[in-house]
Amino acid sequence: MNVLVCLAAILFLLMRLIGGKKGTRSFIAIFLNFGVLLITVLIMTNPNANPIILTLIACTVISCINLLYINEVNTTTKTAFLSSIITIVILLFFIVIVTESAMIKGFGEEELEELSIFSLYIGVDFLKIGASVIIMSTIGAITDTAIAISSPMREAFNHHPSISRKDLFAFGISIGRDILGTSTNTLFFAFFGGYLALLIWFKVLSYSVGEIVNSKIFSAEMITIFSAGIGVALIIPITASITAYFSVKTREIKETL
Repeated sequence: MNVLVCLAAILFLLMRLIGGKKGTRSFIAIFLNFGVLLITVLIMTNPNANPIILTLIACTVISCINLLYINEVNTTTKTAFLSSIITIVILLFFIVIVTESAMIKGFGEEELEELSIFSLYIGVDFLKIGASVIIMSTIGAITDTAIAISSPMREAFNHHPSISRKDLFAFGISIGRDILGTSTNTLFFAFFGGYLALLIWFKVLSYSVGEIVNSKIFSAEMITIFSAGIGVALIIPITASITAYFSVKTREIKETL
């Protein structure tokens, strides 16, 4: 417990010194997001609750915290928030279809030994739970990419107020291309680091490449990575188009007044 407190204190001091008030809000946002996830998980244990609806609500709240609370309410965060929600809704329908087709719901055989003493008849839809887990894993990457594109686009518009919508959109796409590769690779290394012990276990048990690829745990994590990558790729044109539209629209309204 003392180690956790010390690490939290060091993190807070660094975020405060480097980020100022925004850094403090970012630190508070960590606990707010944790609270949202905890409440969502507790409600999901109710058999009458719909995990998909709960996930959409939780993602909306998390997006509000990460974008509107940390960076305050302004044109940049509004467009990033709208882009994030649109992307999440599109991605959610896609993930539900993929999860059902890949049959990755429930637990893998590597996990059954530890769970054998528990009853799995808990009355929840594991298909929807699996889709919810993937969406929750992608929300952070989606909101980060959205604000990373919307913010410089807004700055470019402020410095060049006469820029056309097409040129502003092209500028946003150019930014997205620069961060697309690093974002997807970050997701991959996050998986590899978190499941390094599992990969070592596969090696010790002499799993073949085919057995590893067809393992439910491995497949579920790879689908999560690919889904997050798809979400990051989708958010780029969506954010660029929405930011360009609202920026130019605001300028046109001001010109007519």
